[in-house]
Amino acid sequence: MEILAALAGVALILAVLLDAFETIVLPRRVMQRVRLARLFYKATWLPWSALARRIRNGGRREGFLSFYGPLSLIMLVVVWAVALIAGFALLQWSLGSKMHMSDGSTPDLTTDLYLSGSTFFTLGLGDVAPVTGLSRFIVIIEAGLGFTFLALIIGYLPALNGAFSNREVNVSLLDGRAGSPPSAVELLTRNSQGIHATGLREFLKDWERWSAQLLESHLSYPVLGYFRSQHEHQSWVAALTMVLDTCSLVMSGGQSEATRQAQLTFAMARHAAVDLSQIFETPPSPPHTDRLPPEDVVHMLGALDRYGVRIFDGGGSIDQRSLDKLAELRSMYEPYVHALSDHLLMPLPPWLPAPDAHDAWETTAWEGSASAKSTYLIHPDDVSASEED
Repeated sequence: MEILAALAGVALILAVLLDAFETIVLPRRVMQRVRLARLFYKATWLPWSALARRIRNGGRREGFLSFYGPLSLIMLVVVWAVALIAGFALLQWSLGSKMHMSDGSTPDLTTDLYLSGSTFFTLGLGDVAPVTGLSRFIVIIEAGLGFTFLALIIGYLPALNGAFSNREVNVSLLDGRAGSPPSAVELLTRNSQGIHATGLREFLKDWERWSAQLLESHLSYPVLGYFRSQHEHQSWVAALTMVLDTCSLVMSGGQSEATRQAQLTFAMARHAAVDLSQIFETPPSPPHTDRLPPEDVVHMLGALDRYGVRIFDGGGSIDQRSLDKLAELRSMYEPYVHALSDHLLMPLPPWLPAPDAHDAWETTAWEGSASAKSTYLIHPDDVSASEED
């Protein structure tokens, strides 16, 4: 029995240390399926998301979901610490609980747990002390591991917060550029001044880098995927999908100075979507409803044409080859982003903005929905016309 307890203790300690190393220190994707952290997130996210689905109010649901990311990180650290304490306690128990008790009582397994806990957190109370050389050696090892473990956790949190902040800066910038939730059509009509504009190329270049940073940070720290954005209609999944939508529109049309950059950004963004769907174990699945039905294509072309944005060959007319190309490109990423959206409860953005949509900056807790869009977000063509007048 003592041998089994010793083997169980060693196995538990090694499993926790390996899991913590892979989660905190190792900067690469870990594909092994039997992991403590992976099991923890499966066991906790399923009931948490199930409860969230029952909340009808969107703001309250987002508020409830926003607690999961930070709280799960704290709980995972607690699970690691408890497992390490239990593992060292099993080792002490397998040695016969050779302890000196200040009150003269007989040590047992609860005493081993108490000693292990006080040693792990380096309390040094002294009311329980090992009396054999091997027990003392185990205490020294545990104290060193406990100190190192806590130091790694303290160093891990700033890196996590930094990666989260870097991700959210660009997501927040989309509000004035592409609406809330962001949409490809809104982005092009607000900012492109036509698809040949240099500004669009620079925008896509920035988002190519953002997609690469998203992939690197979320492969290293998958828990970041559960961290929510500040506003209800914003998320990293929606931002990634909007970028892919925009690149698809540019690539499906005729050649322009933005086409090559759109290809590069599309490749990086799709790479991020595919790899992150593997990290979260979300098999690709097509959306339940078509995000861009044929009738919306007509409205999309009309909206783009009004602002001089020529996407498809032949100007505002519907070119079948371009539509087929667009459908092909969409099939390369929509199943992956839809799977991520369904798993994380982060809705995909529309292709066309809703007629009554308001940007996040237009609303406050005091003023409600403002009417500043008509006076602030003026299309560049309108500005030129007013200057001429």
